[in-house]
Amino acid sequence: MAQPLTAMDEHFVHQIPEPLPNVQPRHPHWRESYFFGIHRPDALGDIVFLTLAHYPQLGSMDSLQMGRVEGVQIIGHHSRPYNGDPHTTDVGAARVRVVRPFEELHLWADPERCEIGMDLTFRARTKPYGLRRGTMRAGHEIIWDQSHMLQSGTYQGTYTASGVTRQVDDWWGQRDHSWGIRNHGRCPLWLWFQIQLPDGFLGVWHWELANGARVFTDGCWAATDGSEPVPLVDFSHAMEWVGADGAPGAFGEHGESITGLRGQCVFTLEGGRRIVVDAEGTFDRPYEPFHRGGLNQMSVRTDDGRHGTAIYEVTGSHHHRYFPDTVVEGMLPS
Repeated sequence: MAQPLTAMDEHFVHQIPEPLPNVQPRHPHWRESYFFGIHRPDALGDIVFLTLAHYPQLGSMDSLQMGRVEGVQIIGHHSRPYNGDPHTTDVGAARVRVVRPFEELHLWADPERCEIGMDLTFRARTKPYGLRRGTMRAGHEIIWDQSHMLQSGTYQGTYTASGVTRQVDDWWGQRDHSWGIRNHGRCPLWLWFQIQLPDGFLGVWHWELANGARVFTDGCWAATDGSEPVPLVDFSHAMEWVGADGAPGAFGEHGESITGLRGQCVFTLEGGRRIVVDAEGTFDRPYEPFHRGGLNQMSVRTDDGRHGTAIYEVTGSHHHRYFPDTVVEGMLPS
């Protein structure tokens, strides 16, 4: 039987001997996605995120527009079926356009249809860094098997919430592009820290089992001088949740009483350079009810005197330090 072809099948882009967008292996959690984070370089404040992803087995593409504006947590969602076009990164109400690969991208979300409207341009401030392929299994089951790239940039343009349009002028942030299998609900813990400093960014992707055993760590230091990113060879973290009274907080089952995050992490780079980062910030975008934890906007300082802002994603299903009291069906054994 003939297989459906798309316009991209005319190009030299195939990775397996089947038409696009077939993937290997077929899996309900296979997806390819963009993730953009936009925040101020000088202080904590409004924060905006845009995602765009496609799902070959589901035959659909979707986008999340989310963040925190004037202290209010916001999230919106739009999707479209492939309808013969699995490649155009546009769901109608939101789109991403690659203007110059690894240099400039344009983000747009319709303010009349999206919870957060956007008209933003990302321009690279560092080279991209490609993480090595990461895999996690539970017996024969694939839980995680993906490739991933990170890049820091500046953003220009506007975002709109509740009918008010606000200006973005050289805000910092990052972008991700990942592809492969990710069953979020089965991962006990993953940390995704993106630290923006005046001379570059520190990024890490780190997964653990519930008892703290390490599964995967990769990341880099990427400087704004155009030099090649320096790989991360080790990473440690000692963060704690913060309650409304400023005291250490227990996440509990769903994190209702958590308002922030603070603590220290250590990046060790290839060649032996060690960077200690102290951070404190706000719990801005919970992932409930889909996953525990979420996105935190952080003010950071390094042990060599640099200051910046960051996004710390602390999320997963169950973990001895961050989610000791959660009850999740089907999680990975330690």
